[in-house]
Amino acid sequence: MPRILITSALPYINGVKHLGNLVGSMLPADVHARFRRMQGHDVLFVCATDEHGTPTELAARAEGIAPAEFCAKWHLVQKDHCARFLLSFDVFGRSSSPQNHKLTQDFAQTLWEHGFLEQRTTKQVYSPADGRFLPDRYVIGTCPHCGYEAARGDQCENCTRVLDPPDLINPRSAVSGSPDIEIRESKHLFLRQSLFAERIRAWIGGKLSEWPNLVTSIAMKWLDEGLQDRGITRDLEWGVPVNAADWGADPEGKKPDAEGLRGKVFYVWFDAPIEYIGATWEWADTRGAPHAEWERWWRRPEADDVTYVQFMGKDNVPFHTVGFPCTLFGVNEQFNGGKWIAANARPWKFVDRLKGFNWLNYYGGKFSTSAKRGVFMDQALDVAPADVWRWRLIASAPESADSAFTWEDFQTGVNADLANVLGNFVNRITRFCAARFDSVVPPGGAPGKAEEALAEELDKRLRALTQLHEAMEFRKAAAETRAIWVLGNEYLQSAAPWTAIKTDMGAAAVGVRTGLNLCVLFAQISAPFMPETAAAICRAFGLDETHLRWPDRPVSELLATLGHGAQVTPPDVLFRKIEDEDVAAWKARFGGEG
Repeated sequence: MPRILITSALPYINGVKHLGNLVGSMLPADVHARFRRMQGHDVLFVCATDEHGTPTELAARAEGIAPAEFCAKWHLVQKDHCARFLLSFDVFGRSSSPQNHKLTQDFAQTLWEHGFLEQRTTKQVYSPADGRFLPDRYVIGTCPHCGYEAARGDQCENCTRVLDPPDLINPRSAVSGSPDIEIRESKHLFLRQSLFAERIRAWIGGKLSEWPNLVTSIAMKWLDEGLQDRGITRDLEWGVPVNAADWGADPEGKKPDAEGLRGKVFYVWFDAPIEYIGATWEWADTRGAPHAEWERWWRRPEADDVTYVQFMGKDNVPFHTVGFPCTLFGVNEQFNGGKWIAANARPWKFVDRLKGFNWLNYYGGKFSTSAKRGVFMDQALDVAPADVWRWRLIASAPESADSAFTWEDFQTGVNADLANVLGNFVNRITRFCAARFDSVVPPGGAPGKAEEALAEELDKRLRALTQLHEAMEFRKAAAETRAIWVLGNEYLQSAAPWTAIKTDMGAAAVGVRTGLNLCVLFAQISAPFMPETAAAICRAFGLDETHLRWPDRPVSELLATLGHGAQVTPPDVLFRKIEDEDVAAWKARFGGEG
């Protein structure tokens, strides 16, 4: 089976992530990773904290500590939050790692020597009030394209147009709010993205039938607006140092002005995507494995059997469909005589499938730490277990459009899907077995027309569910999973073993046996979404998690997993219902409409 490499967009190191961050990349990536592992694929699931950039420096300054100490502290916090939400990363690395420093510097050197970097003297924003150069994103003002009044100097968050600080109307410092800003000269390196425009367009054109429209439309919008050369260095203290003194000459024989680049670091959006590779290197190093162990996931021809899948929010799409691919093309190839020529015997692998997500809002507005609006990962588990959050977030994931989280929807979904359908089914049939069959799967009876009809419908629905997971249609996969739970409830209601036992012990035994095996099946299809719940259901039958394989066997075999005499221990109530009083309390704590 092909190997599957999965990366989730890197959560920024600055603070606790909210539910929108979780469902916009990390959680769906985890659901897909778990599904692919259950299918038997060799999966490597990679993530890391994104640690460089001005926000890190400023946040560290506010705490009175060095950026390195700040990042080390918050990396552990975020790693803990991810573990508590059952995110099954094979590695959760750090973009400040030595491995990523080395890769970033090597990539930049190769780009220079292939002729894809250019040194320019630029005019940059300097804030006397702050005593520092301001990176693009720390200049804010009104977007000249859509009129959004809080646009950043690198990109308008509202219309996603790429900007430069001088483009903004009424620019001001995002640090102090001061409009007293100056333009000063500074030398920087630029990635000559304009050279890659047609190369990128042709590459994305080959993905139009494979990638969601959300992704391709954003990428093509960038290209249609004209792909601009992009500065990849910044005047900051914290980041990957520019090591231009080590570089050779470009194709025209020029070497970089190392002195003019002294003290500068690479732009966070240059080094952050490289950290996917860097984190994989970290993963190999922690296992004491040689370079070949991580390179076989990223370098061809060793990686020819790898399917690479990326997950991210829509604001990250341009950097992954245009920016980082320009870097990879530039490292893998050279442009000579109007032709692209292979220049790397072991080229780096490109993404195969890319899943982008819209934004999850909170009652129609944005999550806000300062305004204390919305639910953040460190608070959410006070409200409900991880599995409950995982289910509800995926079941309403913002795939086709932005969506809004409300406590009322959360209550309705938990009660209707989890408590009333899945939880009630498992508790009802296991408790009936304990009460009337001494907690043992009963013998006797033979499947009839009802079981045949059930098996036929299950076969159809399981095939559909598998296809939805493979297509990464998460909301539809959750809906199909629920439909299978409902199918089991309808069967059990019709078989009614609690009634049949009065007159036909064989029919009652068949109904109970089928119902108990449906519990195991439900655990299997629920496992990508709710791993702890799936494991708890399995334990009710003395099964360990090795039984949580994807149910791709014939349904007749699936419904015979538990044979005569297997022990049954009814689990505790799987899901507590949410009451109106709970909703009122949570809205008071986290904010609600208005």
